Parts: sequence; structure tokens; C-alpha cells
Amino acid sequence: MEKFIFNDNLLNEIRKKFYYVEEDYRGRKRIFFENSGGSLRLKSAVETKSELERIAECPERTNDVAVYLQGIKNQAIEDLKQIVFGGDASGSIVSELTSSQVMFRIVRAIIENVPGKNVVTTSLEHPSAYDSIKMYAEKMGMEFRVAMANPKTGGVDTSEIIKLIDKDTCLLSVMSASNISGYIFDIEEIVAKAREIKPDLYIVTDGVQHLPHGTIDAKKLNVDGINYAPYKHYGIRGCGYGYVSERVANLLHDKLEAKPSNEWELGTYTPPNFGALTKIVDYVCWLGSHFTDSKNRKEQYLTGMDKIHSYEYSLFNHMLHGTKKVPGLMDIDGVEVYFDLENNIDRDLIVAMGIKGMDYSEAVKEYYKRGITVFERVNTSLYSKRIVESVGLTGLIRVSPIHCNTIDEVNQFLRVTKEITESIRG
Repeated sequence: MEKFIFNDNLLNEIRKKFYYVEEDYRGRKRIFFENSGGSLRLKSAVETKSELERIAECPERTNDVAVYLQGIKNQAIEDLKQIVFGGDASGSIVSELTSSQVMFRIVRAIIENVPGKNVVTTSLEHPSAYDSIKMYAEKMGMEFRVAMANPKTGGVDTSEIIKLIDKDTCLLSVMSASNISGYIFDIEEIVAKAREIKPDLYIVTDGVQHLPHGTIDAKKLNVDGINYAPYKHYGIRGCGYGYVSERVANLLHDKLEAKPSNEWELGTYTPPNFGALTKIVDYVCWLGSHFTDSKNRKEQYLTGMDKIHSYEYSLFNHMLHGTKKVPGLMDIDGVEVYFDLENNIDRDLIVAMGIKGMDYSEAVKEYYKRGITVFERVNTSLYSKRIVESVGLTGLIRVSPIHCNTIDEVNQFLRVTKEITESIRG
């Protein structure tokens, strides 16, 4: 991928659209490189949610305020179906408090209703996918099969996944990108090869990590489920969304009896959350409009996400290699960069690393003291143990900037890293 950098004027405009880019909530100056735990927030998303929360009217009435709120929901559903999830209008949208709840609901509907003798997933999956698949497979008496990670790449080889699939497989679940290595799975290839073995196989993908950095096209990929977390995509917490294909949407699932068979909402919907979601799409379209003359919302969004990914990949390579004046991670004595990052595998902007002679949690504290926020993924954490051990590690420091970060901030991170390694050597 060729180097791509936002010009200074545009980058300044981008940064102004986010809260707390240069300092935290309490006014402490810092660089935030922990976006995989919940990204910096768009002002427009937060402000829209706050504005709509003031409205008392029920959105399921016929008055003019209710009609206004219905329009907000309809726009968000259109944005989810046609833009975020790629354009399969025949599918349905699932909304919950969290993306983990969304994944559990999708997995349950498939495993409880689709015949089969086994299910397949990978060792790198988020617990919401891994645990839900294991739990419902055990409930239905199905074999639970796990494709193991490749410690060299930080991903899972397609061949390792495909060899576990047979004509009796009920469900395949593979994440779109790893939240510890940034490895992007070739979902298109995986789906094609899996369906050669079983043409009607149900396939879902966890899009939570990848969607803030790239795109997933449910229609093109022909997948049956995707989950999505706005709080990692510059939006708000307290909501998670999912896509289900038409055949999944009509499986038996929790719903009100009077609702259509493909309806996945329970209770009155939340206009503030839907309104905040549309602001995410608005923002990406705004960014994309700087690089395309198209007035089409979807084309603007796709262009915007493409430029986001290209810029972040440039930051990724700068973090690895630096400059003559500021050495990159690959050139700093005492730094361990995990996984083979020199093989041109396309990745989301995550660097997994360690510092020789320093505990991961202690290293994170040292970064924080010096104005850098990163996070440790360690095997003492219930969220991380299986994942980090599957790639042959006991832990790692996860560094996850996003596209509103700058080359100068990466340089400062590199200087701090060198300072920490030198402090160990004394």
C-alpha cells in the first residue's frame, strides 16, 4: 500500500471534530493510543444523543415529534443496511445495549434452529463470539471446533479454518480483524472455500474491530451475520448493532408475537442512539467528499473509509520504521514487536509489542506517566488469556491510534518508547 497522508489543514479539521484529542477529560495532556478499547468520540455523535435524550414523546405515536423521531430511526437503519453493512436490503438489523449481546442473539438463533453436528470458530475470537458459540453448541450437542492462530502472523491461516468444516457444520464464525494484532482476515476467500464444502453453511463475522478502520460488504461477502460497536467507531457507548441475512432473520428468535417474523427489536427503540449512529456515517461521508466528486452517500462513505485505512496504514509503517532522527519500533533496542509485520499483510492500525525486562502492565504505567495512553492485553485477564496464549505469548502492549492522530504524535510515542527502554538499561 502506498504512503498516504492527510494534509495539515484537513487533519486539523478532523481533529476539531473529536473530543479530548490532546488532553483527557480532566485536562491532563496526553496522546491517546488506546482506540481499540473505545475510540475518541465525535462531538456531533455525543451532542446529537444528548439533544435527542431531552425529548419525552414516544417515537411510536402519530404526532409530529414522533414522526420526526421515526425519521431519525429510518435514516439510521438505512445507513446501517446500505452503508455500514454493505447493502443487503433483504436482511434485518439487530439492536442491543452492546455488540456482545448482538453476537449472542445471532449465534443462538442459528445454532438452536439449524441442523448440524459441529460448529467452527477461531482461537482469536472475542469472548462474545467464542463463548456464545461454545455455550450453544454444548446445549445442542454439537462438537466445538477451533482453528488455532498462527503466532507468526497474528492471524489464523485460511487452511486451518477450512479443514475443520464438513457437510455437518452448522455455523462458521470468523472475526474480520484481530483486536490484538490488527490482522485482517480474508473473509471473501474463507466464505468461498467454506461454501465449496457446504453451500448452505451459515457464516457470521465479528466486525467490531474492523469496521472503524475499513468496510465489510454483507451482500458481496454473502455472510449471515455481522456485529458492530459504535463506541469503537467514534460514536457512543450503550448501543450495539448487527446485521442478519434474510434466512437468519426469519429463524426462531426472541420477539413479540404480533411483530413480523424478521423483526429483531424488542421494546421501544432509542432514537438518540440511532441519531448518534447517523452522525458517524455523516462524518465519514464528509471526509470522503474531500476525495471524490460523487454526491452519493455510499460512495462518499466508502471513499472516506478507504482514505482512513490508507492514512492509518501510513501511521502504522511510520511507527515501525520511523526516520533517521526518530527510530521506529523495529530499530529501538529493547523493543519486541510481535508478529511478522514485514510481509506486507494488510492490517488495521494496531501494533502489539513488549519491552524486554519490563512487565506489560508496568510498561503501560510508564507510558501513562509520560503522557501516552496504551493498554496491556495479558493472560491474567478473562478477556485476553485464551487470545494471547493462542499466539504463544503471555501478554503484549497494544498500541492503537486512529486517523485523527498525527505523525508528530507517533514520533513522540517513539521517543517515549526509547526513553523507557534506556531507563531499564540504566
